[in-house]
Amino acid sequence: MPMLHRPAAKPARPRRKPAGAPPPMAIAGANVELRLGDMLLTALPEGALWLGEAKTLIVSDLHFEKGSAYALRGQMLPPYDTHAALARLQALIERLAPEIVVSLGDSFHDGGGPARMAARDRALLQSMIARCDWVWVEGNHDGRAAETLGGAVRETLHIGALVLRHEPAEGPAPGEIAGHLHPCAKVSGRGRSVRRRCFATDGARLVMPAFGAFAGGLNVCDVAYAPIFADGVTALVLGKDRVLPVASERLLAD
Repeated sequence: MPMLHRPAAKPARPRRKPAGAPPPMAIAGANVELRLGDMLLTALPEGALWLGEAKTLIVSDLHFEKGSAYALRGQMLPPYDTHAALARLQALIERLAPEIVVSLGDSFHDGGGPARMAARDRALLQSMIARCDWVWVEGNHDGRAAETLGGAVRETLHIGALVLRHEPAEGPAPGEIAGHLHPCAKVSGRGRSVRRRCFATDGARLVMPAFGAFAGGLNVCDVAYAPIFADGVTALVLGKDRVLPVASERLLAD
């Protein structure tokens, strides 16, 4: 397992076009490959990131038990979000056989989420945790709540030159992989527009899409991304069965 270290809503507006060329990347079947820092990353249509050299699978913003959290406040949602996300994650683990799984923060919708899990979901999650080294990165919603289920909890995780954290740092942060913002992209074509979850990157850093079934999304044209991608952003849009790179000039505000 890599060495682990502990370091010390605004309105939308159109983004300006990037000052330079889009980051180099390659389409590999249904996936998109790009190099960040010293490592090749593969963006998967499921919204997960695969680091083949480190045999590491990264997901972000699972927001397990969001449905039950809303039910506590009287807003009834179908109580299937946790199981749906777990089933998708299990399928990825079965296919890729990672040695390390990283959940990049907000793994639960709130600190009480682990206690509200159904017995079958808890058993399924713990069976996955037992298969590999599992790292929970602390999020702003759940803190260290997930550690009751097993695995290690970290504020920040370093893998080679990569820095994995929940909330993106403002200003330049080469090699950073973060979550928190739930990026989505809106694009038009053939007379209509679509809005889909996406990875957001400028070739130096990357923000991951939310993996949770009920997680919302923030358009990458929103001003919240300006301190992160000052010179524009490329969206790696999650299609039904493939990842589609979309350059900054084709992205639309909501």
